[in-house]
Amino acid sequence: MPYISQELRKDVDDRIDALNNIVQYYDEEVIDGVMNYIITRLMRANYNLGHYWQYNSAIGVLECAKLELYRRVIGPYEDIKIIENGDV
Repeated sequence: MPYISQELRKDVDDRIDALNNIVQYYDEEVIDGVMNYIITRLMRANYNLGHYWQYNSAIGVLECAKLELYRRVIGPYEDIKIIENGDV
């Protein structure tokens, strides 16, 4: 769950904003690769991979981030499209 304290969030957000100022200038054709590269570098730098439990923990973080993106962003978007276009 990505809900961290407001104090920690301010510190982290400042750094994310700085990185985002760089990332936002890439074209749509390369953004997926750039984002994958950034995420992979962050995961490798912060998870001392070498044991199964570390791999498991890293994959769990990625899976939960994926689910949170779906729950908070994609799900509501799909709900709007159901209203606009009708359900399946």
